[in-house]
Amino acid sequence: MSVGMAAPRAPFSCDPDRSRGRLVAEPPSRTRSAFRRDCDRVIHSTAFRRLKHKTQVFVFHEGDHYRTRLTHSLEVAQIARALARQFGLDEDLTETLALAHDLGHPPFGHAGERALDRCLERHGGFDHNAQALRVVTSLEQRYPEFDGLNLTWEALEGIVKHNGPLHQPIPVGIAQFNESYDLELGSYASLEAQVAAVADDIAYDAHDIDDGLRAGLFAVDDLKEIPLIAAMIGEIDRHYPGLDDIRRGAELVRDLISYLIADVAAEAAARLDRAKPMSPHDVRRHGAPLIGFSAEAAAAEKTIKTFLWHHMYRHERVMKVMREAERIVVDLFERYRNDPAALPPEWRDGHDGEGECARRIGNFIAGMTDRFALTEHHRLFDSTPDLR
Repeated sequence: MSVGMAAPRAPFSCDPDRSRGRLVAEPPSRTRSAFRRDCDRVIHSTAFRRLKHKTQVFVFHEGDHYRTRLTHSLEVAQIARALARQFGLDEDLTETLALAHDLGHPPFGHAGERALDRCLERHGGFDHNAQALRVVTSLEQRYPEFDGLNLTWEALEGIVKHNGPLHQPIPVGIAQFNESYDLELGSYASLEAQVAAVADDIAYDAHDIDDGLRAGLFAVDDLKEIPLIAAMIGEIDRHYPGLDDIRRGAELVRDLISYLIADVAAEAAARLDRAKPMSPHDVRRHGAPLIGFSAEAAAAEKTIKTFLWHHMYRHERVMKVMREAERIVVDLFERYRNDPAALPPEWRDGHDGEGECARRIGNFIAGMTDRFALTEHHRLFDSTPDLR
């Protein structure tokens, strides 16, 4: 089967008609499957809209052409659906998990996550997957009969386990929720969740290269230190001699995405052929992921990540902005903790203990966009970093 061709529904896919249901029972929709309903709820959530102004690597005002958490999530969903279609998986559940995977990220990307983790160190720390679970189970408040989005069990499972089984110490938030609604944390997630996870890797590897080139942090020819990339650049230069670097970079990104998708498709087909799962239960109990890169592609992908770590994520220009962004998050947390009146009325501490108060402040900050965090800091402090 060629990449992109739809396969019939596979027996190991998640069937919305056999979903384990929702925490709060609801009548089924007459026009949408349970998983399509999940996806639509994610898309219409306020947390999803806020991803528009949340950092992927570059803070929003550095330029309109860089990825944000929102555009990254859309790109992950496109790749994930392409893979799900080929294997006969449920595309709606796959899309739900791809679009929801970053809902728990705070402002300023991983810098914001590091800062919040330090601020909440004595209260269980901060984990973006646990925060995503909080968002979809309690922090979104749009419906009259429940807090959160009341997603299906399969969607919640995929949000917390798309990177694999969870072992001790299980992040605060996930552990607490699991006490009342068992997500079987020790098993692997569905193939739909596994597809969303590998699509995330493909998207941010390729598109961080694209953003790094656009930002001038490195040039196309610098990427030749990666053997796989060097071969791709050689082919591009042979086919298009004299091509300018903007188009060379764009063609390279397309070639890399195509290579990684084709590799995952071939590797997953081989793993599924050996394992022969006949149900989602078989997938969860298999003991190893069934969706992933081949050994060759995994080694190449690791080399790409290493290159990006040294040339982009740890670039002094990026690090300078991220250090200042961390300071903004810590400043806000300390101000709200010491002066609860600085919080909006609905977020102010009532009779909560210290830990609950700290988590409430963490939830408020985690929901901020980069822009709102800067605005709040400017409101509360005499001097705010420019983050440029």
